[in-house]
Amino acid sequence: MTTITTTISVNGAVVTRQVEPRTNLVDFLRGELGLTGTHVGCEHGVCGACTVFLDGATVRGCLVLAVQASGRDVLTVEGLSASGHRITKALQEAFLSRNALQCGFCTPGILVSATELLTQDPSPSREVIR
Repeated sequence: MTTITTTISVNGAVVTRQVEPRTNLVDFLRGELGLTGTHVGCEHGVCGACTVFLDGATVRGCLVLAVQASGRDVLTVEGLSASGHRITKALQEAFLSRNALQCGFCTPGILVSATELLTQDPSPSREVIR
């Protein structure tokens, strides 16, 4: 088994690990770092359960290899929550008060995506949200 050293900033902490070249980012986050808020769903980039920020833009963690994230910044739902990010905190409270949390499997990806949307457009129309 061939491994590659990868160093990634995850939620502000720099981590270095040996990974197989085929390891995707979501498996790295969950398996190597124990960050289980990011979920593996469809493994095709369609469902969004694995959505994380990579250098400030959302990506599907199942479609990015861990080695592709080497030298870059990853921010997960745990990092957003722990940072007290103003938008994420307001979204979490709104989801809770409106019973919009679903089963919890896809909610973290939705929160990450909604945080990106509201960061870019603090007052989006319904059309933009759709």
